[in-house]
Amino acid sequence: MVVWTWGKSKTKPNGKKPPPEEKKQYLELEYTKIRVVDFDLKELVVLPREIDLNEWLASNTTTFFNLINLQYSTISEFCTGDTCQAMNACNTIYYWYDERGKKTKCTAPQYVDFVMSLCQKLVTDEEIFPTKYGKEFPNSFESLVKKICRYLFHVLAHLYWAHFKETVALELQGHLNTLYAHFIVFVREFNLVDPKETCIMDDLSEVLCTPAPPPAPAPAPSAPASAPSPSSQNHVTER
Repeated sequence: MVVWTWGKSKTKPNGKKPPPEEKKQYLELEYTKIRVVDFDLKELVVLPREIDLNEWLASNTTTFFNLINLQYSTISEFCTGDTCQAMNACNTIYYWYDERGKKTKCTAPQYVDFVMSLCQKLVTDEEIFPTKYGKEFPNSFESLVKKICRYLFHVLAHLYWAHFKETVALELQGHLNTLYAHFIVFVREFNLVDPKETCIMDDLSEVLCTPAPPPAPAPAPSAPASAPSPSSQNHVTER
């Protein structure tokens, strides 16, 4: 699997400046501030002391596959061969390589189908993701986890780049933001995806993966004015 990227020249071959880059709606504050949770996701991804590393990677990778597959399904009717003729994100087009190394430029829905079919095949293979007690993980396990995570990142990047408007219309941007941030924090913690692969979304990662500042403490209620004591009141003696 490789990534093909447009050149970074600021001018076209004919000397004309390229059109201004499209504004990224998903970076606007009104959307980035919407999350499902507001605590530090770092706490969720750190390997617990009593858990084996491969078990932890297997559990989280399977969960991310299911959640990203579910998130994509919410907008799948808008991701068609006509609307998404290439699997792209930002200035990057992703090509699919089959088991024989044949390179294919396919539509986004075709690419996502390849990704999800491959991930499903891997995470349900007992020889790769064992679920029975005492069953050993294969030597290739970490490299396969990295492969899955790289593909899942492509799907997340495409969701933001091509289908964020539909996600907002469905009011699911909070779920997408939280899922993306959780995923990025996880793959960074265990070095599962090359930073060169994820750099196209660094602007979003910087915003979403930074823990939100704690809310300002509420001002202490002011003490009620004390009533004058009886001794301070004037008394009138009747004669």
